[in-house]
Amino acid sequence: MNPEPIERDAGEFGSWLSAFRAALRDGDPTDVPCDGCTACCRSGKLIPVEPGETDALAAVPTGDLVPMPGEPARQVLRHDDVGRCSQLTSDGCSIYAHRPQACRMYDCRIFAAADLEPDSPLIAERVEQWRFSYASPASRDRHANVRRAAVTLGFPGGLSAPASPTQHAVEAIASSDEFAG
Repeated sequence: MNPEPIERDAGEFGSWLSAFRAALRDGDPTDVPCDGCTACCRSGKLIPVEPGETDALAAVPTGDLVPMPGEPARQVLRHDDVGRCSQLTSDGCSIYAHRPQACRMYDCRIFAAADLEPDSPLIAERVEQWRFSYASPASRDRHANVRRAAVTLGFPGGLSAPASPTQHAVEAIASSDEFAG
């Protein structure tokens, strides 16, 4: 007998979409209900730490910043051989209060919003659990617009060629108003 799938509240879609777009525009993170999930911390994703992130740079121990592949002038957090971030401990992120902007901005609900598969099985497992709610038919329509944008962007010869599933989802969310049904 298979256990019941776990469902997690992703929030009301219209409110989430507005907050996520504001975060993209302003660089202020949305509140992601991770509830102890560390899938993104264990997925091998590159986590850049930009030169202006003095708080994060001061918190990262010497040796845990390495050159970004293909862009050696930029730095990323080091990962171990299985893709775990060097800052992840058994108690969680050792620099959580000082984590880089890339960590603050990452929201795996983007994949559930765009109905796209992430490029990490660990993140995909979490994404399958997210369930948005809808305060109105307009909120449900906005979700349909994001999915329409994701499909259109994903077609060969589409509006752009997203470099990654993350970029694809973000572009679908950012441009979804253009796909109103």
